[in-house]
Amino acid sequence: MVGAALACALAQRGFSTVLLEAREPALDWDPASHDLRVSAITRASQQLLQNLGVWQAMRDDRVTAYQHMHVWDRAGIGEIHFDAADLAEPDLGHIVENRVIVRALWRAFAPAGVRVLVPARIGTLVASDTGAAITLEDGTALTAGLVVGADGARSQVRQLAGIESRSEPYDQHAVVATVSAEKGNQSTAWQRFMRDGPLALLPVETALFSIVWSTSPNEAERLCGLPEAEFNRLLTDASESRLGQLGVLGARAAFPLRLQHASQYVRPGLALIGDAAHVIHPLAGQGVNLGFLDAGALVDALVEGRARGRAPGALSTLRVYERGRRGHNTATQLAMDGFKHLFSNDSGLLSALRNLGLGAAGRVGPLRRLFEKVALGQGLELPTLSRPQR
Repeated sequence: MVGAALACALAQRGFSTVLLEAREPALDWDPASHDLRVSAITRASQQLLQNLGVWQAMRDDRVTAYQHMHVWDRAGIGEIHFDAADLAEPDLGHIVENRVIVRALWRAFAPAGVRVLVPARIGTLVASDTGAAITLEDGTALTAGLVVGADGARSQVRQLAGIESRSEPYDQHAVVATVSAEKGNQSTAWQRFMRDGPLALLPVETALFSIVWSTSPNEAERLCGLPEAEFNRLLTDASESRLGQLGVLGARAAFPLRLQHASQYVRPGLALIGDAAHVIHPLAGQGVNLGFLDAGALVDALVEGRARGRAPGALSTLRVYERGRRGHNTATQLAMDGFKHLFSNDSGLLSALRNLGLGAAGRVGPLRRLFEKVALGQGLELPTLSRPQR
């Protein structure tokens, strides 16, 4: 998603852009089906997608706005409720299936002038401030002013460039599935913190949720293998039946969670964005939103560098991007890591502090509105693409 957004943005701004993709994504599916992977799109990310001209296509496909967010702890009375009305906003964000975002962006490639090579796998990569040379596994040779790695947490571009990455497994897996809710989704994103990890219920359509249930690897494997009736019972219990009976629809899957951060985002002729640069815990759904901010910041840096007569791969240009994003990404990672450890700790003192903190945040209007602004992707200096166009 992040790489496709960057490709569209650069092509729309007159950069000759080639996208290398190992495999073409599925762009057609049964409308009655649901993608197991979804993203919570902030207002800043929505604005970026609008500015790329793909948001309406996504709305025509399927996006779900939510006006409320409700968070509570497994023990005690600590709860906090967020409401878009507090900020005079129509919603707090949208839950969108990843495949919907990908399809809209891929269909924008041709009008934007993005050249797509698929299937394409990199064999060798040599980058410098004068440009980069790539040889694909099939022998095709390519040269470019800049190579951008947007190829995920196990980025081959990062590895070929020799950039180290600090990686710490969370000893958690996330179970994902689409479920129905007896009481509907109430236009609300729900999250309950439990000992082994948070359970998030993200609204997709009127009576459906996409769940992200973080738990131990062994428990995740067990949950994926349970009969549907038993899984439904455990899931309903985990949600404290706040939405009535929950029932799984279709497949369940699990994937490992980790904290990861590249030691550098840039080298001469090369840049990393999105999960290739940083990976965070999904408990606040900020991963893809950070990636879209990376893409927007890199576009700004390259446009400014071009205006100053610099080559796209000039380190002075790429450092502007890295300085603009590394601090925010690090702060967000640390915050999510802190929340993860705070809410998975059984200490009586910490439990009391959690409940006190959630209760206070819910009652203190300014503090609650600060959290709501963060959920919207506000309160920081945004790239041009992430701001309304005048």
